Amino acid sequence: MHYDFWLLDLDGTLVDIEPGYIHTVFDGIGDRLGCTFTDREAEAIWYDLAGLGTASLAERGIGAPEFWETFHAVEEPLARAESTYLYDDAAFVADLDVPVGLVTHCQRYLTEPVLDALDITDWFDVVICCDDEIGWKPDPAPVERAMTELGVSGGHGVGGGRGVNGGRGTHGGRGVLAGDGVSDVGAAWNAGLEAVHVERHGHERRGGCVLADVRIESFSDLPAVTPGRPDRSIRVRGNPQGHRAGD
Repeated sequence: MHYDFWLLDLDGTLVDIEPGYIHTVFDGIGDRLGCTFTDREAEAIWYDLAGLGTASLAERGIGAPEFWETFHAVEEPLARAESTYLYDDAAFVADLDVPVGLVTHCQRYLTEPVLDALDITDWFDVVICCDDEIGWKPDPAPVERAMTELGVSGGHGVGGGRGVNGGRGTHGGRGVLAGDGVSDVGAAWNAGLEAVHVERHGHERRGGCVLADVRIESFSDLPAVTPGRPDRSIRVRGNPQGHRAGD
């Protein structure tokens, strides 16, 4: 894929978490909020699958601010880093000879230990951790901030310019944002970039398909994509495996 710069999501895209850690975190959240979560509900909330997570919180009368405040209070950076593994197909990022940025909803106090534990900090020229001040995907603001810090601009994407402002970059290279969530695709298009969606869970588990310029199940499938073809929404099967931090 011949892009002039890459932006990438982190969790669920380049790295993932051992299920046992997710369940342990949600046990702690449940203890603090006076409720319980099934393993299925915990994973649906973690990965934002099929709207089940939102429904689970609503059924318990838990608002998003209360939930996420509790979530961050329960999580321990070192424990998370030790339970995080890198997808093998993510290794292509280390070989990119263009500006590369990370735009993640993972908070900085969690992101930095994960990057350090997996020894991938130097893969990225810029790391943007979304917050209330910077903005949250699909808001283009964190993506635009990453591009500003990288010194690039984009807007030649097939899906670019579909955001509410309809704006594309006025000059610069062809850029892309790759991620595993609907919010990643939205952020890419709102910022005038192409969007690559990596489906790590399967359509049945997600509860539907995610529209994007390029749809894959592994980054190892990217060489099979021909830039400029009329139909950029393709689906390629894959079964990426990963290794744990410290392997």
